[in-house]
Amino acid sequence: MVDSNILKENVGKEASELIKDGQVVGLGTGSTTHHFIRYLGERVRNEELDILGIPTSFQSLILARESGIQLTTLDEYDIDISVDGADEVSPSLDLIKGGGAAHTIEKLVDSSADEFVVIVDDSKMVNSLGAFPVPIEIIPESLRLVKNAVSEMGGIPELRMGIQKDGPVITDNGNFVLDTKFDSIENPYELEIELNTIPGVLENGIFAGITDKVIVGRESGIDVIEK
Repeated sequence: MVDSNILKENVGKEASELIKDGQVVGLGTGSTTHHFIRYLGERVRNEELDILGIPTSFQSLILARESGIQLTTLDEYDIDISVDGADEVSPSLDLIKGGGAAHTIEKLVDSSADEFVVIVDDSKMVNSLGAFPVPIEIIPESLRLVKNAVSEMGGIPELRMGIQKDGPVITDNGNFVLDTKFDSIENPYELEIELNTIPGVLENGIFAGITDKVIVGRESGIDVIEK
């Protein structure tokens, strides 16, 4: 059995080779994307690549700076390619993201890129979405109302609590996260829209219809799935 971290490292390195000189790159968040950013930084140093990175979280911002990647913002540049991880990937390449509570900015960056590439180990490939709860970022004042609305939709919401911190997880945007379990997600696109119409919801972790390519790390090697 190959360690999952090795599979993550393999796909991170593979994705770093996609980046071309002069590109503006979306830098995703999470353990798999950590390897991508690190390997991209090596290419910047060794090949003197002239690229700009747009981070999706404080985590990716700090790592990119440490890796020597020059940073910019969406206010200044369009994105050529964005590379990010996922918590679940369906056969139609729809995603659930947000395990790191960064899905709001991730969706903003990933959906605006000319090309969106997802990097995962094969444990994240599923037959249908829903085993992983859908993260919903909400403003704190809306907690009770959103929980009630989501429950009426058939979801089971649970406020994400901090680890090594008392109280709830606070996102980079200063909000709460409701991890919401649904029995099944038959139409991710419709559920994504429906959740976002609830007052108090900033964004949810369903990413439907925006993925261009998935790079999957398997024991047998790397598998590339294109839309």
